[in-house]
Amino acid sequence: MRAIFKFLLAMLVVCGIGFVGFDKARSLRANERRDDSRAMPAQAEPVPALSPYVDTHVHFDGDAQTVVQAALEALGRQNAAKLFFMPPPDTFDTPNRLESDFLLPLVRKNSDKLAILAGGGTLNAMIQQSVKSGDSGAALQARFRDRAEEILRMGGVGFGELTTEHFVSDTPYQYASSDHPLLLLLADISAEHNAPIVIHMEAAPQDMAAPALLGPRNPARIRGNVAAFERLLEHNRGARIVWAHFGSDSLGFRTPEMARRLLRANSNLYMEIKTDPLNPRSNYPLDANGKIKPEYMQLFTDFPDRFLIGSDQHYPEPRTSAQRWQTGINLFNQLPADVRAKIGTENAARVYPLSVRRPAN
Repeated sequence: MRAIFKFLLAMLVVCGIGFVGFDKARSLRANERRDDSRAMPAQAEPVPALSPYVDTHVHFDGDAQTVVQAALEALGRQNAAKLFFMPPPDTFDTPNRLESDFLLPLVRKNSDKLAILAGGGTLNAMIQQSVKSGDSGAALQARFRDRAEEILRMGGVGFGELTTEHFVSDTPYQYASSDHPLLLLLADISAEHNAPIVIHMEAAPQDMAAPALLGPRNPARIRGNVAAFERLLEHNRGARIVWAHFGSDSLGFRTPEMARRLLRANSNLYMEIKTDPLNPRSNYPLDANGKIKPEYMQLFTDFPDRFLIGSDQHYPEPRTSAQRWQTGINLFNQLPADVRAKIGTENAARVYPLSVRRPAN
């Protein structure tokens, strides 16, 4: 019996040493990871833009003070001159529908560094409601115009983010034909007031079955939408239409060739460059080594006046292994200096002339 007791005691000691050894080894490995993180290669640290740029498409998560503070702190780290906040496209049915009005007091105090667009939570919601009800009559158009003009009076530099094809994310699936009467009206308002419209549209040249990867909460079939988008562009050439998210394509049709054709045909069309490192999707402009693919470099140099940086970055920055702004700047830094100057700041000042003056109090 005594022998058995001694054996069990010895085993407990051995196991205890084993557990201590395991914990110590785990602690050492954790310390090694911490040491490695301190000694990571330079490219793993934030890499700023080689020249200043304006990010014309960012979003917000949280209260106004936290969002604005995070954005202001990010400017120097990125060598960004200015950030344009906008809400996502949303509907009246979303419980936590967002609009950018609540940022206005702090944006006004920092108007040299920040600007807002609005309409995602109101104008877009009115369009989606109209699609469902079939009502786009005079009374609705009057309310729509009132809200659009209110956005500009309060200091908005444009209208966004609106959508004509948006798959399920934090917001529900949304569709509206780009030549919907309210969008045509907004084009007229845009031209009257020199205030661009930012549109999120997944490109479908014709009706098609939805890719399985989109998931069951999206429709089984996608309606062709490019022809209606061209009708919107043609409706009023004085309206600047900014097509968001070039470089982030869910359907596989938004190629450099499509961009080239539409840019040639429509002098009032502009495109925002977005690169999502965690979800590159189809038609991604960077190769596996992070280099700009030749067909994209050619497009940017052929149309240097028609592209903007629109990273779709959220502030405060999410706790992820990579940020959208950083891969966007990795692309930006590879552009020739003259192209970089246009895409970085010159185009933003020209496309968004309201952004260079202080909003009225």
